[in-house]
Amino acid sequence: MSVAERTLPHWDMTVVYPSLESDEFQSGFRAALQAIDELAALFDQHHIGLQEPKPLDDTTTQTFETIARRYNEMLESFVTTTAYISSFVSTNSRDETAQARQSELRMHSVKLSMLGTRFTAWLGSLDVEELIRRSAYAHEHAFMLRKAKQQSEHLMLPTEEALASELSVTGGSAWGKLYSTFTSQLLVPIELDGKERRLPMSALRNLAYDPNRDVRRRAYEAELAAWKEHAVPIAAALNSIKGEVNTLARKRQWQSPLDSALFNNNIDRATLDAMMGAARESFPDFRRYLRAKARALNTSALAWYDLFAPVGGSAREWAYDEGAQFVVAQFDTYSSKLGGLAQRAFLENWIDAEPREGKVGGAFCMRIRKGESRVLTNYKPGFGAVGTLAHELGHAYHNFNLAERTMLQRSTPMTLAETASTFCETIVKNAALARVAPDEQVMILEASLQDACQIVVDITSRFLFEKSVLERRTQRELSADEFCNLMLDAQRQTYGDGLDPNILHPYMWAVKGHYYGPLFYNYPYMFGLLFGLGLYARYEQDPEQFKAGYDNLLSSTGMGDAHELASRFGIDVRSADFWRGSLDVIKADIDRFETLAG
Repeated sequence: MSVAERTLPHWDMTVVYPSLESDEFQSGFRAALQAIDELAALFDQHHIGLQEPKPLDDTTTQTFETIARRYNEMLESFVTTTAYISSFVSTNSRDETAQARQSELRMHSVKLSMLGTRFTAWLGSLDVEELIRRSAYAHEHAFMLRKAKQQSEHLMLPTEEALASELSVTGGSAWGKLYSTFTSQLLVPIELDGKERRLPMSALRNLAYDPNRDVRRRAYEAELAAWKEHAVPIAAALNSIKGEVNTLARKRQWQSPLDSALFNNNIDRATLDAMMGAARESFPDFRRYLRAKARALNTSALAWYDLFAPVGGSAREWAYDEGAQFVVAQFDTYSSKLGGLAQRAFLENWIDAEPREGKVGGAFCMRIRKGESRVLTNYKPGFGAVGTLAHELGHAYHNFNLAERTMLQRSTPMTLAETASTFCETIVKNAALARVAPDEQVMILEASLQDACQIVVDITSRFLFEKSVLERRTQRELSADEFCNLMLDAQRQTYGDGLDPNILHPYMWAVKGHYYGPLFYNYPYMFGLLFGLGLYARYEQDPEQFKAGYDNLLSSTGMGDAHELASRFGIDVRSADFWRGSLDVIKADIDRFETLAG
Protein backbone atom coordinates (compact mmCIF):
# COMPACT_ATOMS: atom_id res chain seq x y z
CA MET A 1 0.00 0.00 0.00
CA SER A 2 1.44 3.41 -0.96
CA VAL A 3 2.07 6.28 1.45
CA ALA A 4 -0.75 8.23 -0.22
CA GLU A 5 -3.18 5.40 0.43
CA ARG A 6 -2.06 4.99 4.06
CA THR A 7 -2.67 8.67 4.82
CA LEU A 8 -6.14 8.91 3.32
CA PRO A 9 -8.57 10.24 5.94
CA HIS A 10 -11.05 8.39 8.10
CA TRP A 11 -14.19 10.20 9.14
CA ASP A 12 -14.52 11.68 12.61
CA MET A 13 -17.50 10.45 14.60
CA THR A 14 -16.27 11.66 18.01
CA VAL A 15 -18.24 14.89 17.58
CA VAL A 16 -21.40 12.78 17.94
CA TYR A 17 -20.22 10.42 20.69
CA PRO A 18 -16.67 9.66 21.93
CA SER A 19 -17.03 5.96 21.08
CA LEU A 20 -19.46 3.07 20.96
CA GLU A 21 -18.31 2.11 24.46
CA SER A 22 -18.71 5.60 25.93
CA ASP A 23 -21.26 6.55 28.57
CA GLU A 24 -22.48 9.30 26.26
CA PHE A 25 -23.35 6.80 23.54
CA GLN A 26 -24.98 4.41 26.00
CA SER A 27 -27.17 7.24 27.24
CA GLY A 28 -28.03 8.42 23.71
CA PHE A 29 -28.78 4.89 22.58
CA ARG A 30 -31.15 4.30 25.50
CA ALA A 31 -32.83 7.67 24.86
CA ALA A 32 -33.42 6.79 21.19
CA LEU A 33 -35.06 3.49 22.14
CA GLN A 34 -37.09 5.13 24.88
CA ALA A 35 -38.36 7.72 22.41
CA ILE A 36 -39.82 4.90 20.30
CA ASP A 37 -41.56 3.41 23.34
CA GLU A 38 -42.93 6.82 24.34
CA LEU A 39 -44.29 7.40 20.85
CA ALA A 40 -45.91 3.96 20.93
CA ALA A 41 -47.58 4.86 24.22
CA LEU A 42 -48.83 8.09 22.68
CA PHE A 43 -50.23 6.13 19.74
CA ASP A 44 -52.03 3.81 22.14
CA GLN A 45 -53.39 6.74 24.14
CA HIS A 46 -54.92 8.30 21.02
CA HIS A 47 -55.92 5.01 19.35
CA ILE A 48 -53.73 5.64 16.29
CA GLY A 49 -54.34 2.90 13.75
CA LEU A 50 -56.93 1.60 11.34
CA GLN A 51 -60.33 3.14 12.12
CA GLU A 52 -63.71 3.58 10.54
CA PRO A 53 -63.87 6.92 8.66
CA LYS A 54 -65.58 9.68 10.64
CA PRO A 55 -66.02 13.46 10.33
CA LEU A 56 -62.94 15.49 11.24
CA ASP A 57 -63.23 17.56 14.41
CA ASP A 58 -60.99 19.85 16.47
CA THR A 59 -59.92 17.03 18.76
CA THR A 60 -58.71 14.88 15.85
CA THR A 61 -56.92 17.88 14.33
CA GLN A 62 -55.11 18.52 17.61
CA THR A 63 -54.25 14.84 17.91
CA PHE A 64 -52.63 14.92 14.48
CA GLU A 65 -50.48 17.90 15.40
CA THR A 66 -49.39 16.31 18.69
CA ILE A 67 -48.56 12.97 17.08
CA ALA A 68 -46.80 14.43 14.02
CA ARG A 69 -44.60 16.77 16.08
CA ARG A 70 -43.53 13.97 18.42
CA TYR A 71 -42.98 11.63 15.46
CA ASN A 72 -40.68 14.18 13.82
CA GLU A 73 -38.66 14.63 17.01
CA MET A 74 -38.25 10.90 17.51
CA LEU A 75 -37.17 10.29 13.90
CA GLU A 76 -34.52 13.01 14.16
CA SER A 77 -32.73 11.31 17.06
CA PHE A 78 -33.24 7.83 15.61
CA VAL A 79 -31.57 8.78 12.31
CA THR A 80 -28.50 10.09 14.13
CA THR A 81 -28.21 6.94 16.25
CA THR A 82 -28.62 4.71 13.20
CA ALA A 83 -26.04 6.62 11.16
CA TYR A 84 -23.55 6.65 14.04
CA ILE A 85 -23.63 2.88 14.42
CA SER A 86 -23.63 2.37 10.64
CA SER A 87 -20.45 4.47 10.37
CA PHE A 88 -18.56 1.75 12.24
CA VAL A 89 -20.18 -1.23 10.51
CA SER A 90 -19.60 0.17 7.01
CA THR A 91 -15.92 0.90 7.64
CA ASN A 92 -15.18 -2.31 9.55
CA SER A 93 -17.67 -5.13 9.22
CA ARG A 94 -15.58 -7.12 11.71
CA ASP A 95 -16.40 -4.65 14.51
CA GLU A 96 -18.42 -6.97 16.74
CA THR A 97 -19.54 -4.19 19.08
CA ALA A 98 -20.96 -2.18 16.20
CA GLN A 99 -22.59 -5.24 14.68
CA ALA A 100 -24.22 -6.09 18.02
CA ARG A 101 -25.53 -2.56 18.45
CA GLN A 102 -26.84 -2.50 14.90
CA SER A 103 -28.63 -5.81 15.46
CA GLU A 104 -30.18 -4.49 18.68
CA LEU A 105 -31.29 -1.32 16.93
CA ARG A 106 -32.85 -3.35 14.12
CA MET A 107 -34.95 -5.22 16.64
CA HIS A 108 -36.32 -1.94 17.96
CA SER A 109 -36.76 -0.53 14.48
CA VAL A 110 -39.49 -3.14 14.03
CA LYS A 111 -41.56 -1.15 16.53
CA LEU A 112 -40.86 1.98 14.53
CA SER A 113 -41.96 0.29 11.31
CA MET A 114 -45.17 -0.82 12.99
CA LEU A 115 -45.82 2.72 14.21
CA GLY A 116 -45.34 4.02 10.68
CA THR A 117 -47.90 1.55 9.38
CA ARG A 118 -50.36 2.48 12.13
CA PHE A 119 -49.87 6.18 11.37
CA THR A 120 -50.49 5.60 7.65
CA ALA A 121 -53.62 3.52 8.35
CA TRP A 122 -54.96 6.21 10.70
CA LEU A 123 -54.35 8.98 8.16
CA GLY A 124 -56.12 6.83 5.59
CA SER A 125 -59.27 6.97 7.71
CA LEU A 126 -59.22 10.80 7.89
CA ASP A 127 -60.41 13.46 5.48
CA VAL A 128 -56.88 14.72 4.82
CA GLU A 129 -58.04 17.60 2.62
CA GLU A 130 -60.16 18.92 5.49
CA LEU A 131 -57.23 18.36 7.85
CA ILE A 132 -54.96 20.39 5.58
CA ARG A 133 -57.51 23.23 5.56
CA ARG A 134 -57.90 23.21 9.35
CA SER A 135 -54.27 22.91 10.46
CA ALA A 136 -51.23 24.99 9.45
CA TYR A 137 -48.97 22.11 10.53
CA ALA A 138 -50.94 19.71 8.36
CA HIS A 139 -50.72 22.17 5.48
CA GLU A 140 -46.92 22.13 5.80
CA HIS A 141 -47.07 18.33 5.52
CA ALA A 142 -49.71 18.21 2.77
CA PHE A 143 -47.73 16.03 0.35
CA MET A 144 -46.96 13.47 3.05
CA LEU A 145 -50.62 13.37 4.08
CA ARG A 146 -51.91 12.85 0.56
CA LYS A 147 -49.31 10.18 -0.11
CA ALA A 148 -50.20 8.38 3.12
CA LYS A 149 -53.84 8.43 2.08
CA GLN A 150 -52.91 6.63 -1.15
CA GLN A 151 -50.55 4.24 0.58
CA SER A 152 -53.22 3.27 3.11
CA GLU A 153 -55.11 1.65 0.24
CA HIS A 154 -52.23 -0.83 -0.10
CA LEU A 155 -51.91 -1.90 3.50
CA MET A 156 -52.59 -5.40 4.72
CA LEU A 157 -54.62 -6.00 7.85
CA PRO A 158 -52.96 -4.44 10.92
CA THR A 159 -51.99 -7.84 12.34
CA GLU A 160 -50.44 -8.84 9.00
CA GLU A 161 -48.47 -5.58 8.73
CA ALA A 162 -47.22 -6.03 12.28
CA LEU A 163 -46.13 -9.60 11.52
CA ALA A 164 -44.42 -8.51 8.30
CA SER A 165 -42.44 -5.86 10.19
CA GLU A 166 -41.45 -8.33 12.89
CA LEU A 167 -40.40 -11.00 10.42
CA SER A 168 -38.37 -8.55 8.32
CA VAL A 169 -35.61 -8.67 10.94
CA THR A 170 -35.07 -12.36 10.27
CA GLY A 171 -36.27 -12.13 6.67
CA GLY A 172 -35.25 -9.68 3.97
CA SER A 173 -33.22 -7.40 6.25
CA ALA A 174 -31.30 -10.35 7.65
CA TRP A 175 -30.47 -11.63 4.17
CA GLY A 176 -29.34 -8.13 3.19
CA LYS A 177 -27.10 -7.97 6.24
CA LEU A 178 -25.67 -11.39 5.43
CA TYR A 179 -24.85 -10.24 1.91
CA SER A 180 -23.16 -7.02 3.10
CA THR A 181 -21.13 -8.68 5.86
CA PHE A 182 -20.19 -11.74 3.84
CA THR A 183 -19.04 -9.87 0.72
CA SER A 184 -17.16 -7.15 2.64
CA GLN A 185 -15.03 -9.85 4.28
CA LEU A 186 -14.11 -11.75 1.11
CA LEU A 187 -10.37 -11.98 0.54
CA VAL A 188 -9.49 -12.95 -3.02
CA PRO A 189 -6.17 -14.55 -4.06
CA ILE A 190 -4.40 -12.92 -7.01
CA GLU A 191 -0.84 -12.85 -8.30
CA LEU A 192 0.57 -9.32 -8.65
CA ASP A 193 4.18 -8.46 -9.47
CA GLY A 194 5.09 -12.10 -9.18
CA LYS A 195 3.70 -12.42 -5.66
CA GLU A 196 0.57 -14.16 -4.44
CA ARG A 197 -1.65 -11.73 -2.54
CA ARG A 198 -5.07 -11.82 -0.92
CA LEU A 199 -7.04 -8.65 -1.51
CA PRO A 200 -10.39 -7.49 -0.13
CA MET A 201 -13.01 -7.60 -2.87
CA SER A 202 -13.25 -3.78 -2.93
CA ALA A 203 -9.49 -3.48 -3.51
CA LEU A 204 -9.55 -6.22 -6.15
CA ARG A 205 -12.35 -4.45 -8.03
CA ASN A 206 -10.32 -1.23 -7.95
CA LEU A 207 -7.80 -3.01 -10.22
CA ALA A 208 -10.37 -2.61 -13.00
CA TYR A 209 -8.94 0.94 -13.27
CA ASP A 210 -5.34 -0.24 -13.65
CA PRO A 211 -3.61 0.91 -16.88
CA ASN A 212 -2.10 -2.56 -17.40
CA ARG A 213 -4.52 -4.74 -19.33
CA ASP A 214 -2.99 -7.95 -18.01
CA VAL A 215 -3.55 -6.78 -14.44
CA ARG A 216 -7.17 -5.93 -15.25
CA ARG A 217 -7.71 -9.30 -16.90
CA ARG A 218 -6.24 -11.25 -13.99
CA ALA A 219 -8.26 -9.22 -11.47
CA TYR A 220 -11.43 -9.89 -13.49
CA GLU A 221 -10.72 -13.62 -13.65
CA ALA A 222 -9.90 -13.76 -9.93
CA GLU A 223 -13.09 -11.87 -9.15
CA LEU A 224 -15.29 -14.19 -11.23
CA ALA A 225 -13.67 -17.22 -9.61
CA ALA A 226 -14.35 -15.78 -6.14
CA TRP A 227 -17.98 -15.00 -6.90
CA LYS A 228 -18.46 -18.48 -8.36
CA GLU A 229 -16.94 -20.09 -5.27
CA HIS A 230 -19.20 -18.09 -2.92
CA ALA A 231 -22.32 -17.93 -5.11
CA VAL A 232 -24.53 -20.30 -3.09
CA PRO A 233 -25.11 -18.11 0.01
CA ILE A 234 -25.39 -14.96 -2.13
CA ALA A 235 -27.96 -16.62 -4.41
CA ALA A 236 -29.88 -17.72 -1.32
CA ALA A 237 -29.94 -14.13 -0.10
CA LEU A 238 -31.18 -12.84 -3.45
CA ASN A 239 -33.86 -15.53 -3.73
CA SER A 240 -35.13 -14.81 -0.24
CA ILE A 241 -35.21 -11.03 -0.62
CA LYS A 242 -37.02 -11.11 -3.97
CA GLY A 243 -39.39 -13.79 -2.73
CA GLU A 244 -40.36 -11.54 0.18
CA VAL A 245 -40.81 -8.57 -2.18
CA ASN A 246 -43.21 -10.54 -4.39
CA THR A 247 -45.21 -11.81 -1.44
CA LEU A 248 -45.66 -8.38 0.13
CA ALA A 249 -46.50 -6.70 -3.19
CA ARG A 250 -49.20 -9.28 -3.82
CA LYS A 251 -50.62 -9.09 -0.31
CA ARG A 252 -50.67 -5.28 -0.50
CA GLN A 253 -52.53 -5.48 -3.80
CA TRP A 254 -49.97 -3.83 -6.04
CA GLN A 255 -50.22 -4.97 -9.64
CA SER A 256 -46.48 -5.60 -9.56
CA PRO A 257 -43.47 -4.78 -7.38
CA LEU A 258 -42.53 -2.15 -9.98
CA ASP A 259 -45.77 -0.26 -9.33
CA SER A 260 -44.89 -0.16 -5.64
CA ALA A 261 -41.40 1.13 -6.47
CA LEU A 262 -42.76 3.85 -8.76
CA PHE A 263 -45.12 5.02 -6.01
CA ASN A 264 -42.26 5.13 -3.49
CA ASN A 265 -40.10 7.06 -5.95
CA ASN A 266 -42.80 9.68 -6.62
CA ILE A 267 -42.98 9.06 -10.37
CA ASP A 268 -45.53 7.37 -12.61
CA ARG A 269 -45.31 4.78 -15.35
CA ALA A 270 -45.52 7.45 -18.07
CA THR A 271 -42.37 9.09 -16.69
CA LEU A 272 -40.50 5.78 -16.46
CA ASP A 273 -41.51 4.75 -19.98
CA ALA A 274 -40.49 8.12 -21.45
CA MET A 275 -37.08 7.95 -19.77
CA MET A 276 -36.35 4.30 -20.52
CA GLY A 277 -37.50 4.70 -24.12
CA ALA A 278 -35.13 7.63 -24.64
CA ALA A 279 -32.35 5.62 -23.01
CA ARG A 280 -32.83 2.72 -25.42
CA GLU A 281 -32.65 5.17 -28.33
CA SER A 282 -29.26 6.31 -27.05
CA PHE A 283 -27.64 2.86 -26.93
CA PRO A 284 -26.09 3.17 -30.42
CA ASP A 285 -24.28 6.32 -29.26
CA PHE A 286 -22.95 4.57 -26.16
CA ARG A 287 -21.80 1.64 -28.29
CA ARG A 288 -20.04 4.17 -30.52
CA TYR A 289 -18.25 5.46 -27.41
CA LEU A 290 -17.26 1.93 -26.38
CA ARG A 291 -15.85 1.21 -29.84
CA ALA A 292 -13.91 4.49 -29.75
CA LYS A 293 -12.48 3.49 -26.40
CA ALA A 294 -11.46 0.12 -27.81
CA ARG A 295 -9.57 1.91 -30.59
CA ALA A 296 -7.88 4.18 -28.04
CA LEU A 297 -6.76 1.08 -26.14
CA ASN A 298 -5.55 -0.59 -29.35
CA THR A 299 -7.87 -3.55 -29.04
CA SER A 300 -10.42 -4.83 -31.53
CA ALA A 301 -13.23 -4.95 -28.97
CA LEU A 302 -13.63 -4.02 -25.33
CA ALA A 303 -13.75 -6.86 -22.86
CA TRP A 304 -15.71 -6.33 -19.66
CA TYR A 305 -12.45 -5.74 -17.80
CA ASP A 306 -11.67 -2.83 -20.15
CA LEU A 307 -14.78 -0.83 -19.20
CA PHE A 308 -12.93 1.19 -16.56
CA ALA A 309 -9.48 1.19 -18.17
CA PRO A 310 -7.90 4.66 -18.16
CA VAL A 311 -7.62 6.47 -21.49
CA GLY A 312 -5.57 9.58 -22.03
CA GLY A 313 -2.90 10.79 -19.71
CA SER A 314 -1.88 13.50 -17.33
CA ALA A 315 1.15 14.66 -15.43
CA ARG A 316 -1.31 15.27 -12.62
CA GLU A 317 -1.90 12.41 -10.22
CA TRP A 318 -5.09 13.84 -8.70
CA ALA A 319 -4.00 12.79 -5.23
CA TYR A 320 -6.61 13.18 -2.53
CA ASP A 321 -5.54 16.61 -1.24
CA GLU A 322 -5.31 18.00 -4.76
CA GLY A 323 -8.75 16.64 -5.61
CA ALA A 324 -10.22 18.09 -2.42
CA GLN A 325 -8.83 21.56 -3.17
CA PHE A 326 -10.13 21.43 -6.73
CA VAL A 327 -13.62 20.45 -5.61
CA VAL A 328 -13.81 23.29 -3.09
CA ALA A 329 -12.53 25.83 -5.62
CA GLN A 330 -15.05 24.81 -8.29
CA PHE A 331 -17.95 24.65 -5.86
CA ASP A 332 -17.02 28.22 -4.87
CA THR A 333 -17.55 29.35 -8.47
CA TYR A 334 -21.20 28.38 -8.12
CA SER A 335 -21.76 29.87 -4.67
CA SER A 336 -19.94 30.49 -1.40
CA LYS A 337 -22.63 28.39 0.30
CA LEU A 338 -21.76 25.32 -1.77
CA GLY A 339 -18.01 25.91 -1.53
CA GLY A 340 -18.24 26.50 2.21
CA LEU A 341 -20.11 23.26 2.75
CA ALA A 342 -17.37 21.31 0.90
CA GLN A 343 -14.63 23.13 2.82
CA ARG A 344 -16.34 22.24 6.09
CA ALA A 345 -16.59 18.58 5.06
CA PHE A 346 -12.82 18.37 4.49
CA LEU A 347 -11.82 20.40 7.54
CA GLU A 348 -14.13 18.56 9.92
CA ASN A 349 -13.25 15.08 8.58
CA TRP A 350 -16.63 14.11 7.24
CA ILE A 351 -14.96 11.79 4.70
CA ASP A 352 -13.64 8.24 5.02
CA ALA A 353 -11.54 7.73 1.89
CA GLU A 354 -9.15 4.83 2.56
CA PRO A 355 -9.90 1.43 0.95
CA ARG A 356 -9.22 -1.28 3.55
CA GLU A 357 -10.18 -4.75 4.65
CA GLY A 358 -13.66 -4.98 6.13
CA LYS A 359 -14.81 -1.70 4.61
CA VAL A 360 -17.76 -1.78 2.20
CA GLY A 361 -17.05 -1.00 -1.45
CA GLY A 362 -18.28 1.91 -3.53
CA ALA A 363 -19.25 5.30 -2.19
CA PHE A 364 -22.18 6.88 -0.37
CA CYS A 365 -23.25 9.88 1.69
CA MET A 366 -25.38 9.66 4.82
CA ARG A 367 -26.96 12.35 6.95
CA ILE A 368 -25.70 12.29 10.52
CA ARG A 369 -27.32 15.38 12.05
CA LYS A 370 -29.07 18.54 10.84
CA GLY A 371 -26.90 20.03 8.10
CA GLU A 372 -24.12 17.49 8.70
CA SER A 373 -23.29 14.38 6.67
CA ARG A 374 -20.63 11.70 6.32
CA VAL A 375 -19.16 10.56 3.00
CA LEU A 376 -17.62 7.14 2.34
CA THR A 377 -15.39 6.58 -0.69
CA ASN A 378 -12.66 4.13 -1.64
CA TYR A 379 -10.32 6.74 -3.11
CA LYS A 380 -7.90 5.74 -5.87
CA PRO A 381 -5.90 8.68 -7.26
CA GLY A 382 -7.36 9.87 -10.55
CA PHE A 383 -9.95 12.30 -11.79
CA GLY A 384 -12.71 9.68 -11.54
CA ALA A 385 -12.23 9.64 -7.77
CA VAL A 386 -12.40 13.44 -7.71
CA GLY A 387 -15.71 13.24 -9.57
CA THR A 388 -16.94 10.77 -6.96
CA LEU A 389 -15.98 13.19 -4.17
CA ALA A 390 -17.90 15.97 -5.91
CA HIS A 391 -20.88 13.66 -6.40
CA GLU A 392 -21.09 12.56 -2.78
CA LEU A 393 -20.55 16.10 -1.49
CA GLY A 394 -23.48 17.08 -3.70
CA HIS A 395 -25.54 14.71 -1.57
CA ALA A 396 -24.17 16.45 1.52
CA TYR A 397 -25.26 19.81 0.07
CA HIS A 398 -28.72 18.38 -0.56
CA ASN A 399 -28.86 17.25 3.08
CA PHE A 400 -27.71 20.72 4.14
CA ASN A 401 -30.63 22.30 2.28
CA LEU A 402 -33.04 19.80 3.81
CA ALA A 403 -31.83 20.57 7.33
CA GLU A 404 -34.68 22.87 8.33
CA ARG A 405 -37.40 20.56 7.04
CA THR A 406 -39.06 18.12 9.42
CA MET A 407 -38.32 14.43 9.04
CA LEU A 408 -41.78 13.82 7.60
CA GLN A 409 -41.15 16.57 5.02
CA ARG A 410 -37.73 15.39 3.92
CA SER A 411 -38.41 11.82 2.82
CA THR A 412 -36.69 12.21 -0.56
CA PRO A 413 -37.18 9.41 -3.10
CA MET A 414 -34.17 8.04 -4.94
CA THR A 415 -35.27 9.64 -8.20
CA LEU A 416 -34.74 13.11 -6.70
CA ALA A 417 -31.94 12.14 -4.32
CA GLU A 418 -29.39 12.26 -7.17
CA THR A 419 -30.29 15.82 -8.22
CA ALA A 420 -27.60 17.77 -6.34
CA SER A 421 -24.95 15.07 -6.68
CA THR A 422 -25.18 15.01 -10.48
CA PHE A 423 -25.26 18.80 -10.64
CA CYS A 424 -22.13 19.13 -8.47
CA GLU A 425 -20.25 16.45 -10.39
CA THR A 426 -21.04 18.28 -13.63
CA ILE A 427 -19.64 21.55 -12.22
CA VAL A 428 -16.34 19.86 -11.43
CA LYS A 429 -16.13 17.96 -14.72
CA ASN A 430 -16.78 21.01 -16.88
CA ALA A 431 -14.28 23.08 -14.89
CA ALA A 432 -11.59 20.44 -15.39
CA LEU A 433 -12.26 20.17 -19.12
CA ALA A 434 -11.86 23.93 -19.50
CA ARG A 435 -8.46 23.98 -17.78
CA VAL A 436 -6.44 21.01 -18.98
CA ALA A 437 -4.54 19.97 -22.08
CA PRO A 438 -6.18 17.79 -24.76
CA ASP A 439 -4.67 14.54 -23.53
CA GLU A 440 -6.08 15.11 -20.04
CA GLN A 441 -9.39 16.21 -21.56
CA VAL A 442 -9.60 12.74 -23.10
CA MET A 443 -9.03 11.22 -19.67
CA ILE A 444 -11.68 13.39 -17.98
CA LEU A 445 -14.22 12.94 -20.76
CA GLU A 446 -13.66 9.21 -20.67
CA ALA A 447 -14.14 9.07 -16.89
CA SER A 448 -17.38 11.00 -17.27
CA LEU A 449 -18.56 8.77 -20.11
CA GLN A 450 -17.69 5.69 -18.05
CA ASP A 451 -20.12 6.92 -15.42
CA ALA A 452 -22.78 7.89 -17.94
CA CYS A 453 -22.49 4.50 -19.64
CA GLN A 454 -22.89 2.78 -16.29
CA ILE A 455 -25.91 4.88 -15.37
CA VAL A 456 -27.73 4.63 -18.70
CA VAL A 457 -26.61 1.33 -20.25
CA ASP A 458 -25.60 -0.77 -17.25
CA ILE A 459 -28.47 0.52 -15.11
CA THR A 460 -30.86 -0.59 -17.86
CA SER A 461 -29.30 -4.05 -17.74
CA ARG A 462 -29.76 -4.10 -13.95
CA PHE A 463 -33.38 -3.01 -14.33
CA LEU A 464 -34.06 -5.73 -16.90
CA PHE A 465 -32.35 -8.31 -14.70
CA GLU A 466 -34.30 -7.41 -11.56
CA LYS A 467 -37.60 -7.31 -13.44
CA SER A 468 -36.89 -10.78 -14.90
CA VAL A 469 -35.86 -12.20 -11.51
CA LEU A 470 -39.01 -10.92 -9.82
CA GLU A 471 -41.20 -12.38 -12.57
CA ARG A 472 -39.54 -15.80 -12.39
CA ARG A 473 -39.33 -15.79 -8.61
CA THR A 474 -43.13 -15.95 -8.40
CA GLN A 475 -42.82 -19.57 -9.56
CA ARG A 476 -39.76 -20.86 -7.71
CA GLU A 477 -36.25 -20.14 -6.48
CA LEU A 478 -33.54 -19.60 -9.10
CA SER A 479 -30.10 -21.17 -9.13
CA ALA A 480 -26.87 -19.20 -9.28
CA ASP A 481 -26.43 -20.34 -12.89
CA GLU A 482 -29.89 -19.03 -13.76
CA PHE A 483 -29.05 -15.68 -12.22
CA CYS A 484 -25.88 -15.63 -14.31
CA ASN A 485 -27.79 -16.41 -17.51
CA LEU A 486 -30.37 -13.68 -16.84
CA MET A 487 -27.58 -11.20 -16.19
CA LEU A 488 -25.75 -12.12 -19.39
CA ASP A 489 -28.97 -11.76 -21.37
CA ALA A 490 -29.56 -8.28 -19.92
CA GLN A 491 -25.98 -7.25 -20.72
CA ARG A 492 -26.27 -8.46 -24.31
CA GLN A 493 -29.53 -6.53 -24.76
CA THR A 494 -27.97 -3.29 -23.57
CA TYR A 495 -24.26 -3.30 -24.43
CA GLY A 496 -24.81 -5.05 -27.78
CA ASP A 497 -21.75 -4.94 -30.00
CA GLY A 498 -20.11 -2.32 -27.77
CA LEU A 499 -18.46 -5.15 -25.80
CA ASP A 500 -16.94 -8.51 -26.65
CA PRO A 501 -20.01 -10.78 -26.15
CA ASN A 502 -17.77 -13.56 -24.87
CA ILE A 503 -16.23 -11.51 -22.03
CA LEU A 504 -19.11 -10.08 -20.02
CA HIS A 505 -19.79 -10.28 -16.26
CA PRO A 506 -22.30 -12.99 -15.33
CA TYR A 507 -21.91 -12.32 -11.60
CA MET A 508 -22.91 -8.65 -11.52
CA TRP A 509 -25.93 -9.80 -9.52
CA ALA A 510 -23.47 -10.73 -6.76
CA VAL A 511 -21.44 -7.53 -7.11
CA LYS A 512 -24.21 -4.96 -6.78
CA GLY A 513 -25.44 -4.55 -3.23
CA HIS A 514 -28.44 -2.64 -4.60
CA TYR A 515 -30.24 -5.92 -5.29
CA TYR A 516 -30.10 -6.78 -1.59
CA GLY A 517 -31.82 -3.66 -0.29
CA PRO A 518 -34.55 -1.35 -1.60
CA LEU A 519 -36.69 -2.47 -4.51
CA PHE A 520 -35.55 -1.43 -8.02
CA TYR A 521 -32.50 0.43 -6.74
CA ASN A 522 -31.41 1.11 -10.34
CA TYR A 523 -33.54 3.27 -12.68
CA PRO A 524 -33.65 6.14 -10.13
CA TYR A 525 -29.93 6.62 -10.78
CA MET A 526 -30.67 7.20 -14.44
CA PHE A 527 -33.43 9.62 -13.52
CA GLY A 528 -31.00 11.45 -11.24
CA LEU A 529 -28.25 11.76 -13.86
CA LEU A 530 -30.50 12.93 -16.68
CA PHE A 531 -32.61 15.19 -14.47
CA GLY A 532 -29.42 16.73 -13.07
CA LEU A 533 -28.07 17.33 -16.58
CA GLY A 534 -31.37 18.94 -17.55
CA LEU A 535 -31.16 21.24 -14.53
CA TYR A 536 -27.55 22.11 -15.37
CA ALA A 537 -28.67 23.16 -18.85
CA ARG A 538 -31.22 25.50 -17.21
CA TYR A 539 -28.43 26.88 -15.02
CA GLU A 540 -26.23 27.67 -18.02
CA GLN A 541 -29.11 29.48 -19.73
CA ASP A 542 -29.79 31.84 -16.79
CA PRO A 543 -27.48 31.32 -13.78
CA GLU A 544 -28.99 33.92 -11.46
CA GLN A 545 -32.60 32.90 -12.02
CA PHE A 546 -31.63 29.27 -11.57
CA LYS A 547 -29.83 29.95 -8.27
CA ALA A 548 -32.88 31.79 -6.96
CA GLY A 549 -34.94 28.59 -7.03
CA TYR A 550 -32.44 25.74 -6.84
CA ASP A 551 -31.86 25.53 -3.08
CA ASN A 552 -35.59 25.68 -2.48
CA LEU A 553 -36.06 22.82 -4.95
CA LEU A 554 -33.50 20.74 -3.02
CA SER A 555 -35.25 21.50 0.27
CA SER A 556 -38.60 20.44 -1.23
CA THR A 557 -37.70 17.04 -2.70
CA GLY A 558 -39.76 15.27 -0.03
CA MET A 559 -42.71 17.61 -0.48
CA GLY A 560 -43.88 16.94 -4.04
CA ASP A 561 -43.78 14.39 -6.82
CA ALA A 562 -41.12 14.58 -9.51
CA HIS A 563 -43.47 15.93 -12.17
CA GLU A 564 -44.60 18.82 -9.99
CA LEU A 565 -41.11 19.78 -8.78
CA ALA A 566 -39.62 19.58 -12.28
CA SER A 567 -42.33 21.86 -13.65
CA ARG A 568 -40.89 24.68 -11.52
CA PHE A 569 -38.03 24.78 -14.02
CA GLY A 570 -40.20 24.25 -17.09
CA ILE A 571 -39.34 20.55 -17.29
CA ASP A 572 -41.87 17.88 -18.33
CA VAL A 573 -40.51 14.55 -17.12
CA ARG A 574 -43.33 12.68 -18.87
CA SER A 575 -42.02 13.83 -22.23
CA ALA A 576 -39.36 11.74 -23.99
CA ASP A 577 -38.06 14.99 -25.51
CA PHE A 578 -36.77 16.17 -22.13
CA TRP A 579 -34.82 12.95 -21.61
CA ARG A 580 -33.53 13.06 -25.19
CA GLY A 581 -32.25 16.58 -24.52
CA SER A 582 -30.28 15.41 -21.50
CA LEU A 583 -28.92 12.44 -23.44
CA ASP A 584 -27.86 14.85 -26.21
CA VAL A 585 -25.48 16.43 -23.67
CA ILE A 586 -23.84 13.02 -23.26
CA LYS A 587 -23.88 12.47 -27.02
CA ALA A 588 -21.93 15.71 -27.48
CA ASP A 589 -19.33 14.40 -25.03
CA ILE A 590 -19.12 11.18 -27.04
CA ASP A 591 -18.56 13.19 -30.23
CA ARG A 592 -15.83 15.21 -28.52
CA PHE A 593 -14.23 12.07 -27.11
CA GLU A 594 -14.16 10.43 -30.53
CA THR A 595 -12.43 13.47 -31.99
CA LEU A 596 -9.84 13.84 -29.23
CA ALA A 597 -9.15 10.14 -28.82
CA GLY A 598 -8.94 9.60 -32.56
